[in-house]
Amino acid sequence: MFQPLKGVRVIDLSQVLAGPYATYQLALMGAEVIKIEKPGEGDWTRIGGLLPKLTERRMASSYLTQNADKKSVTLDLKNPKGLEIAKRLIASADVFVENFKPGVAERLGLGFEVVKAIKPDIVYCSISAYGQNGPWSGRPAYDHVIQGMCGIMLTTGKPGDGPTKVGAPYIDFATGMNAAQAIMAGLLEVRRTGKAVEVDVAMLDTALMLMASLMTQHMTAGWMPTQSGNEAWSASPSSGAFETKDGVLMLAANNVPQFIRLCKAIDRDDILADARWNTPAAVKANAASLREALNATFLTRTADEWEALLAKVDVPAARVRSLDETLSEAHIAARGLLSEFRIEGHDGPIHVPSMSFRANGEAVTAHAPPPELGADTAGVLQGIGISEGEIDALRSAGVI
Repeated sequence: MFQPLKGVRVIDLSQVLAGPYATYQLALMGAEVIKIEKPGEGDWTRIGGLLPKLTERRMASSYLTQNADKKSVTLDLKNPKGLEIAKRLIASADVFVENFKPGVAERLGLGFEVVKAIKPDIVYCSISAYGQNGPWSGRPAYDHVIQGMCGIMLTTGKPGDGPTKVGAPYIDFATGMNAAQAIMAGLLEVRRTGKAVEVDVAMLDTALMLMASLMTQHMTAGWMPTQSGNEAWSASPSSGAFETKDGVLMLAANNVPQFIRLCKAIDRDDILADARWNTPAAVKANAASLREALNATFLTRTADEWEALLAKVDVPAARVRSLDETLSEAHIAARGLLSEFRIEGHDGPIHVPSMSFRANGEAVTAHAPPPELGADTAGVLQGIGISEGEIDALRSAGVI
């Protein structure tokens, strides 16, 4: 098994999507992730979702997505005894993760300086909307708010559509992946120096890095991105979305070799011989007419037929699919992109994401289902020397 983080203990105070997805990445790579949750409530994502029976048990589908392979411990951090226990857990940890609004962890008594004093070689990761400094640092946000802030909504959709949000909460999950990368870098830095590392991960920063090429071109050349619908960023007339006999084909013939292979594959050698399109400069000058010629050809076959044909000649192309179509493809199963569980309260299997890479030829998958609220409290607390009698008393007092 690929477990590069085996032996690493993570104390996870985060909830909702970005923070838990970060620690989920660490858990899949072998870290022991102890998720600290409020007694009786837990992570906000434990409720809601599409499966009422699971929601009743605080195991909603949105919680399941990013909490497998973790342990759940309930602690009231506003109770002095609960805070004391949290500090004892931190003393045994290598990583501390929180995604409160900046300043909240410090007010709770778990700011960086306090945690560093407890564990001088800790990696302390804060995940927030806008970061720990700057004029906007104190503002709250969710994925769609950051999408509005970062500029992506004015590049998405067709001209005239108005601001258009990306369909998935991609900034949340990208922020989680960014945080996991930062934490692993922090662990290496601790190994090098023996000193604590403070990592500051922001949703807006992540969102802008996802638009890296747009930022560079704007800041360097003054170019302003606009809504381009389904067209390729290359603006090549032989790339983008093409209607076919039964659906839409996304095509990318951006360079001259790809363009030549495309024309030959679709039996349009006449395009290559036409003076309007036989050089890159001519293609650019006569883009509209080339697009029209290609459109006429693509309408003669189905999107599946074109996809299969173009794959054979190494021209990037894909039929536009729905999510269920994509997930039913044999390729997805071959890649091991989903981990499967059975959990009480749900008749069918539960599928959650695996890691987005393979290691040593194998998928990096989850092995234990997401934990019930507080399922590991007693075991974890006993591990730091708290007796069964003390645990019962803490439970009666509402501390755990």
